[in-house]
Amino acid sequence: MPRIKLISDDQIFRSICHLLIIGGDKAVSFASVARATGLAQATLAQRFGTRDGMVFAALEAEWTQLYVRVLTAGQAAPQSTKGALTFLKALDGDAPDGAILAATSRDARLREKAIVWRNAVESGLAERLGGGPKAQDAASGLFVVWQGQHVWTKAGGNRSKLKDLVKRFTD
Repeated sequence: MPRIKLISDDQIFRSICHLLIIGGDKAVSFASVARATGLAQATLAQRFGTRDGMVFAALEAEWTQLYVRVLTAGQAAPQSTKGALTFLKALDGDAPDGAILAATSRDARLREKAIVWRNAVESGLAERLGGGPKAQDAASGLFVVWQGQHVWTKAGGNRSKLKDLVKRFTD
């Protein structure tokens, strides 16, 4: 009879992502995840096979959750310029950290999930900005600025006002 999992995969994945964010890819090992979760290294190896398999599973789950949040934000934000800002504000805490992006870049399957997420964000913005090529260009620009804010705000940079940028892109 299999043992009951006392710590869910989601809890383990959150620990792995936290370790990636605070220490980069080298900070994640069976030993460090075992310390963070209280599980035995052997248990982690049994669940995920390899260290790379464990990291892949955590990042795959992260991108899936980010994508679901985009869909949820899209259902709540109105179809308007103001709705584009509402949409981004709803996603504000959900932009992937630079360490998550760096770890993702090493695997083609994860890069594809990241691209699907980015396309969903840009499509959500373009819809709210009226659709068409001009709206798609504006959405691409807003996405880049929004993502850049997350990276540079953590590094102590000033935060541009998206509201002002939306006006510039849509005028």
